[in-house]
Amino acid sequence: MSVTIKSAREIELMRESGRLLAIVHDELGKALKPGMTTKEIDRLGEEIIRSFGCVPNFLNYNGYPASICVSVNDEVVHGIPSKKRRIQEGDIVSLDAGLIYKGYHSDAARTHAVGEVSKEARQLIDVTRECFFEGIKFATAGNHLHDISNAIAAHAEKYGYGIVEDLVGHGIGTHLHEEPEIPNFHQHTKGIRLKPGMTLAIEPMINLGTKEVEWMDDDWTVVTADGSLSAHYENTILITEGEPEIFTLKK
Repeated sequence: MSVTIKSAREIELMRESGRLLAIVHDELGKALKPGMTTKEIDRLGEEIIRSFGCVPNFLNYNGYPASICVSVNDEVVHGIPSKKRRIQEGDIVSLDAGLIYKGYHSDAARTHAVGEVSKEARQLIDVTRECFFEGIKFATAGNHLHDISNAIAAHAEKYGYGIVEDLVGHGIGTHLHEEPEIPNFHQHTKGIRLKPGMTLAIEPMINLGTKEVEWMDDDWTVVTADGSLSAHYENTILITEGEPEIFTLKK
């Protein structure tokens, strides 16, 4: 599948898909507290998505059994919500969610500090978010895709963090995952030239320790190989002639 350029109508639908997802993340962030099970977070997320008349796009995607990926501490992504797993004071919790609005996907992730967290954890969360914004400084028509990758990597490396290489960002539209793949680590090629109308999900996944990750026995949950903390920050964006438009941030 080649990289799709979205029409004005498609952009409008994706803008609304992103706007609704931003509300989902906002509500989940407010609700997150010690003692909650990860399944309760998932249930709440699904209820909000369906209340908009939308469909959670993660549910049953390649067999994934939930609507919200809930990844705690050393879990990088794709944590499966559970009735047994309770969120503790001091945890960092990554919530990755998406929805389908009139056939168009949105995708975004946030890492939250639950109560008081360590200084190292707070910095990791902040820097991962900063990596996204450093990357999208280059997300302008005429630049190249890997300008984004290299800017993300350069910022994370200032702090000596591990940048996950086994998972990458992606194009998005009528499918959750479209071309192109968007690495968060240094690239030796330019990548494609960015054009107005491209829609991308940019998502730095940054570890406090090693970049290496492992898959758990559930075949979904990805954890850091050394047990160090991991953070994740993602938005769906639109390439324009000027600054990119972020669809999944609450205005």
